Amino acid sequence: MKWDPVEVNVMGGLNCAFPKMARVRQLFDSPTLLDVDEHIKQQLVDNCQVSVLGKRIAITVGSRGIAKLVPIIRSLVHSVQAAGGDPFIVPSMGSHGGATAEGQVEVLKSYGITEDSVGAKIYSSMDVVHVGSLADGTPIFTDKFAYEADGIIVVNKVKPHADFKAHYESGLVKMLAIGLGKHKGAVTLHRHGFDRFFDVLPAAAEILINNLSIVCGVAILENAEDELMDIEIISSENILSREKELLKLAKNSIGRILIPEIDVLIIENIGKDISGEGMDPNVTGRPGSGLPGFEEAPSIQKIVVLNVTPKSNGNGVGIGLADVTTMQCIEKIDLGMVYTNALTATILNPAKLPVVMNNDHDAICISLKTCNRTTPENAKIVRIKNTLELSIIEVSESLRGVVDGNENLHFEGFFHDLKFNEKCLVDVF
Repeated sequence: MKWDPVEVNVMGGLNCAFPKMARVRQLFDSPTLLDVDEHIKQQLVDNCQVSVLGKRIAITVGSRGIAKLVPIIRSLVHSVQAAGGDPFIVPSMGSHGGATAEGQVEVLKSYGITEDSVGAKIYSSMDVVHVGSLADGTPIFTDKFAYEADGIIVVNKVKPHADFKAHYESGLVKMLAIGLGKHKGAVTLHRHGFDRFFDVLPAAAEILINNLSIVCGVAILENAEDELMDIEIISSENILSREKELLKLAKNSIGRILIPEIDVLIIENIGKDISGEGMDPNVTGRPGSGLPGFEEAPSIQKIVVLNVTPKSNGNGVGIGLADVTTMQCIEKIDLGMVYTNALTATILNPAKLPVVMNNDHDAICISLKTCNRTTPENAKIVRIKNTLELSIIEVSESLRGVVDGNENLHFEGFFHDLKFNEKCLVDVF
């Protein structure tokens, strides 16, 4: 959507004495899995005893950015084929992709998942089958293509959720209950509210595991540097017990900003490939749900978002959790996709628009001028590429002492001025 330029009357104008910034490396313990294909083959031998010979096998793929996703799915496809099965891909992302079959195929394509890249057909539909009901009568749905398959391989990244804390957050359980439920299933379960998901998700997943032919679960773990850390194949009967343990490991492995107090956090990009909330509340401390459990994040006065990732396909949900953004960011957002996502989740704050300024310079200036107990030239500023890639950040001069006092923070350059062109910051990550 196109906007007219914004004219705003600010004391002193839109001129700020921006502090100098320097790059800093954050050090995390980041084990990495390198040989995806061999690891998956061995995991299948060790942990999956279900025969796929002569069977049509649905493989779920969701809407989250996952390190080495194409090699992972391609390896699963080839392994099923080598065992005599006929695999196909089912987009499993609830209402994402605008809640359309075509839109969900486009989301997969943006991640490099195509029939040619993974060697299997993609069957996308919003049609679902009623599989069972929760104790209160809430119906549980699953994708029609997956239901009609002879078996399902459930694939997802296990990670902390962006809106609530429980034994099961983002992972195989959520993929079964929400992702495979498509738009209808996602809407139905979200009506319970995120504050009830600790109970709703495992109850729904148990019904699905008992009523579907689950071949196995494929749990993917990433390290703090957004790299593949591990892949674990889990038998269907062990999904509920094992995922709880994997979530603990995932929570200890995510990247964080190691600066405790920030006046202005500059985020270059938000997106659905970054987090379900566009920017991960485990990093920012701002869940759209408003629920507790995100207190480990830094104290932040203002968040300014400069842009949205191309892979989001216009879904800029989470922009409402920022205080200030830019015209170029808003013009890339498809409000229909944003609203569909937010309405499905029943939380509207992530879909609201923050203060919109004409360019990066003005957005950062407004953020600095509205901070309390500091001045723009003395503000504690942290700049990040996104909430997934946190190994390299930038900090302002006032944070020099904080960096020097933390053995996991190291300067990687000299302090320099922020440089802008007509629309945006010039020196991007």
